[in-house]
Amino acid sequence: MRSVMSSSSARRYWSIFEKTKELHDRRRAPTLQRCACEPRKADHRRLRGDLANTGARSCVRRRLGRDAGTQGWSAMMPHGSEADVSDGSTQGTTTAGGTLITRRSVVNGLAGAAVVAPAARALAQVSPAMDAVVAESIRQIAAKHRIPGLAIAVTVGGQVQFYNHGVASTQSGAPVTQETIFEIGSVSKTFTATLASYLQVTRRLALDDKVQRYMPEVAGSPLAERSLLDLATYTAGGLPLQFPKGLASAGMMTFYKDWRPQAKPGHQRLYSNTSIGLFGFLAARAAGQPFENLMDNTLFPALGLKSTSITIPAASLAAYAYGYAKDDRPVRVTPGILDAEAYGVKSTSADMIRFVQIQMGAFVTDPTMASAVKATRTGYYRVGGMVQGLGWEMYDDPAPLDTLLAGNSPDMVLKPNPAVAIVPPQAPRTDVLVNKTGSTNGFGAYVAFVPARRAGVVILANRNFAIDDRVRAAYRILSALDG
Repeated sequence: MRSVMSSSSARRYWSIFEKTKELHDRRRAPTLQRCACEPRKADHRRLRGDLANTGARSCVRRRLGRDAGTQGWSAMMPHGSEADVSDGSTQGTTTAGGTLITRRSVVNGLAGAAVVAPAARALAQVSPAMDAVVAESIRQIAAKHRIPGLAIAVTVGGQVQFYNHGVASTQSGAPVTQETIFEIGSVSKTFTATLASYLQVTRRLALDDKVQRYMPEVAGSPLAERSLLDLATYTAGGLPLQFPKGLASAGMMTFYKDWRPQAKPGHQRLYSNTSIGLFGFLAARAAGQPFENLMDNTLFPALGLKSTSITIPAASLAAYAYGYAKDDRPVRVTPGILDAEAYGVKSTSADMIRFVQIQMGAFVTDPTMASAVKATRTGYYRVGGMVQGLGWEMYDDPAPLDTLLAGNSPDMVLKPNPAVAIVPPQAPRTDVLVNKTGSTNGFGAYVAFVPARRAGVVILANRNFAIDDRVRAAYRILSALDG
């Protein structure tokens, strides 16, 4: 990708910064608080054998006084790294269009402020130009869609930068941080895929196994002869996006047994919660444990995701943001059939950017888990300009913006699209842009990364806003990382 910000624009932002440095120097110097995050031991109830302790993150937090109109700002660096905070300064600020901008931070001057974490000085790729791009992206999407709170995380070259805006709840006024818990909607499918991939690597299941092996209740039906891979890639032949309205859990087996395909397996892709949801359900049957238990007690701890879960622990409920419907009612995800498997995960930007880094080879030392994570990016079908993996959707890098928008369009989600099998399947590549969107009634999420460039972005919001605007924002940010 090419940078979306010209050198003249970057000089303009830097000029503004220089002119207001004196103003910043008169501000009260921020205090420095070091925070040692305690190591999280991997849960011992694992699928197979012992996994290495995934370790902890060390973090450095800075806080500004509220005289700057902020809720405070902070930075968290990956495990084993340290931020350069020797002088404790922010290196100058300015106000432009209601937004305070600094060399290493961008702070919205309004209540419920946007906050930009200062990066280590070694992180040359995260520049003032990139900070300006993120600030402008936040301004645009927050204003256009009236988003109460946003958490954006960026990783490049092994380093992490957080950008937090607004509030987790309009009632409490609690500020969004990288530890705020959001519903991630269909990004959950990438975790479902990771669990199933681990079971495949450990030979608890095979992707070419037939559905009836794990669900004898549908024996004799068309679905019985479909494979787990058909379910995982939405190519079973037309399983619908959602279950019929009003269907009770007790009717799930009848729904699947009565289903009649609209196409031969492997010929069309129809994006479907009922398809990949069943994939996760059958993976749990293969493992002999409830799906939620496998995720909350095994997979998430093994990946070191300390604030990611399907069922949020009571001790963490205070960090759970409220989502907001179109009429601004506070909402949270509605329970449904196979909701945990298809769209039920809740997470933070800190955990999700860690998951992105894991996808690019960081943190996980257990070779079995590392192999399972990598295998989710195997390409099985080509659908237009997109390659369908397990949960993830991939594009040749550099990917034109129009191609990304088409791959994440309503037509790709709501309509059947021709699918061309990749034979043999495409081995996981690094020279691709990998992405996944997710939405619930009150939340919107988007994750994108390019392994070859060790660059990625996570966008979490407590409003379900237009997917094309999520894609555009992430595209601008990833492009700025190249500049």
